[in-house]
Amino acid sequence: MRTDGEATRARILAAARKEFARYGLAGARVDRIAEEARASKERLYAYFGGKSALFAAVLAANLRETTDQVPRDALDLPGFVGALYDHALEHPEHLRMLDWARLEGAPDALAPSSRPGPASADIAAAQARGIIDPAWDPDDLMTLLFSLATAWAQSPELLYTGKTEDSDAARERRRQAAIAAACKLLAPAETKQ
Repeated sequence: MRTDGEATRARILAAARKEFARYGLAGARVDRIAEEARASKERLYAYFGGKSALFAAVLAANLRETTDQVPRDALDLPGFVGALYDHALEHPEHLRMLDWARLEGAPDALAPSSRPGPASADIAAAQARGIIDPAWDPDDLMTLLFSLATAWAQSPELLYTGKTEDSDAARERRRQAAIAAACKLLAPAETKQ
């Protein structure tokens, strides 16, 4: 059973998630968050200490949710790309928060230990076994795979196609394209032709 304090804290996090995704750290207003959460600013500060700490808490919660929904198995990186593609479409606010953190210089909120997907050591082990192309630095590879998975959520589609296509068929075609591109990146050199 949730206590009143836990319920208030959850409402503050939910309101902050919307506010930060829309306005970023600099543009967000604590009074709007408190009003949306039906909580006092004093409660907000008591739970989170300040706006920056609340931003970090929301970003950490988003990353936990993302990590819970994508595979962490270095042997299933195409599955990681597909699941992250789905997650990006379902939770565009999570990507906006990552963008705000990067743009507003909040690197402390982006600890490598909280990143979705497998650890670098697990990727290196799969590379050593010849399963993944060993030419890639594991961290560079994960950055590329993350970018593939989120390409359509991050790109101005109109710039490239002249139209916006938002059908189930288009979403599935793009998902499969991201997975196929990931498979090509991952394949050891001798299997690439």
